[in-house]
Amino acid sequence: MEAHIQKIHDGILAGNREEVVEGVQGALQANTSAETILKEGMMSAMTEVGRLFEEGEYFVPELLVAARAMQGGMEILKPLLVAADVAPAGKVVIGTVKGDLHDIGKNLVGMMLEGAGFEIHDLGTDVEPEKFVEAIQTTDARIVAMSALLTTTMTSMPVTIEAIKAANLRDKVKIMVGGAPITDAFAKQIGADGFAPDASQADKLALSYVG
Repeated sequence: MEAHIQKIHDGILAGNREEVVEGVQGALQANTSAETILKEGMMSAMTEVGRLFEEGEYFVPELLVAARAMQGGMEILKPLLVAADVAPAGKVVIGTVKGDLHDIGKNLVGMMLEGAGFEIHDLGTDVEPEKFVEAIQTTDARIVAMSALLTTTMTSMPVTIEAIKAANLRDKVKIMVGGAPITDAFAKQIGADGFAPDASQADKLALSYVG
C-alpha cells in the first residue's frame, strides 16, 4: 500500500484525525486521485473498523473516533470528488424522528455511511415527517435512515413512513430504521425495508440496497 494511503488507513484505525488529514494532503500532493484516496484509504479502513467492531475488538467510542478521523479527510476530499464527478454509492437522507433529540447513534451511522462512499443529507434531530418527505424530493435520495432512542418516539417512525407513502415516494426509497428500542419485528410491522442494530450493520444494509 502506498505510504500516504497507509497513513490514512492507519490514522483512521487509530482515530487520529490529524494523521488522516496529513495523509490525504500528502497523497494529493503525490498526485493520487481523490477517488483512489477515498476507496483505498478511507473506505477500506472503515470496512476494517466495522469488522473490528463486530468482532468485539472495537466498541462505540473507538467507532466514533475512527469515524471522526475519517471525516477530517473527507472534508478535504468532498469538493474534489464532486469536481472529478465521482458518483457516490448513493444518497441517504438521515434523521432522528420527531420528538427525539438523541443524535450520537444517528451521527455515527451517518459517518459510517459516509465512509462507505454515500452522500449524506443529515436532517438532525426532532425531524418532522414532512421534513423527511421534502428532503427525499429535493435530494433525490434513494435511502432514508431513521433513528429513535426512546420507546415514546418510536411511534414517529410509522407516521413518517405514512407521510412518505402519502407523497407517493414510498416506491422510490428504501427505508431503514434503528435505535435502542427498535427491533427487526417492529421494523417489519411498520413497513420499513430494514433494521440495523448498530452503525456497522447499517453500513452493510445500505450497501445491499445499492448493490
